[in-house]
Amino acid sequence: MSSSSFASLLYLLAFVFLLQTAFGADPLFHFCSNSGNFSAIDPYEANLNKLTAYLSIQAPPSGFGLGTIGEMPNQAYGLALCRGDVSTPDCKTCVVEAGSEIRKRCPYNKGAIIWYDYCLLKYSNNEFFGQIDRQNTFYMWNLKVVSDPQSFNQKTKELLSQLANEAYATPKLYATGEMELYGSQKLYGLTQCTRDLSSSDCKKCLDDIIGDLPSCCDGKEGGRVVSGSCNFRYEIYPFVNA
Repeated sequence: MSSSSFASLLYLLAFVFLLQTAFGADPLFHFCSNSGNFSAIDPYEANLNKLTAYLSIQAPPSGFGLGTIGEMPNQAYGLALCRGDVSTPDCKTCVVEAGSEIRKRCPYNKGAIIWYDYCLLKYSNNEFFGQIDRQNTFYMWNLKVVSDPQSFNQKTKELLSQLANEAYATPKLYATGEMELYGSQKLYGLTQCTRDLSSSDCKKCLDDIIGDLPSCCDGKEGGRVVSGSCNFRYEIYPFVNA
């Protein structure tokens, strides 16, 4: 991808970020894998249909599910993760929608991933459980810039690093928190990993994406770095469910 195309993509993502409150049910982003294709009569198609249905049942009670359907060479591997504060009904709604939508957007790709505000869903013909996925990564940010970027950036990194340390030590690999900024203003943050990762790999994944802060969100009022295995988000307003 050329630098100009990449810049255009990032601007588009920023624009999508601003629209998210108005179109909260829309996907944040998706990728279709180039690992291989299949036809409508391929056994992989049936396995993928069963897998997405299975994940929509398995994931909601705990907020995470993974599974494998079929036999080689047509096995389908998949996982679904809901944001740690999302209710079971909202988790189910999101995972069902994600499974339906990604099949429309990547109809014959053997691998794909889609993210919503409340969940992500990923599948592949190659086993990926327990492996850090940084290949599927995107940025989102608020176009508004804070008045003191240097101080704000330091506080943002401090909060997210603290939450990374908390997340990898919890069973849900998820943490949220807040920090005082100026006067009564606060900074709010979230970190989360997919639960197929070990605690140490969760910490590594989060540390890596927090290292992307200068590239993603320098001085921006809000931002996210989202990968296939972990993500963070920060805002100057509360955004998780109490």
